[in-house]
Amino acid sequence: MSGATRVLLPNQTGVMAKITYIDAEGARYEVQAENGSTVMENAIRNSVPGIEAECGGACACATCHVYVDEAFKEIVGEPEPMEEDMLDFAYDVRPTSRLSCQIRVRDELDGLTVTVPERQG
Repeated sequence: MSGATRVLLPNQTGVMAKITYIDAEGARYEVQAENGSTVMENAIRNSVPGIEAECGGACACATCHVYVDEAFKEIVGEPEPMEEDMLDFAYDVRPTSRLSCQIRVRDELDGLTVTVPERQG
């Protein structure tokens, strides 16, 4: 599926923001995400490959690690200390690394693109 874009319909109701996930092979997954949910929850609901989320979004693992597109880095914001601690366990951490369970969807994130690393934790 490399290079293809798969548009996923929303599984929830309410105000939506478009999030694009890019997997390690370059496949793109466009998701309509409900405001107030997390980037991780939307990946799991829509079967985006590479987001394992072993702890279920409790910020207790690093298996929902993503790279935030540079254009959204400031809008998404910096990780809290607990998230920074968990990122120590993530694979190939970069300046734009975040745990997707800690990114709450809101209007300002409409159009957000995140890339899933080659492997998790």
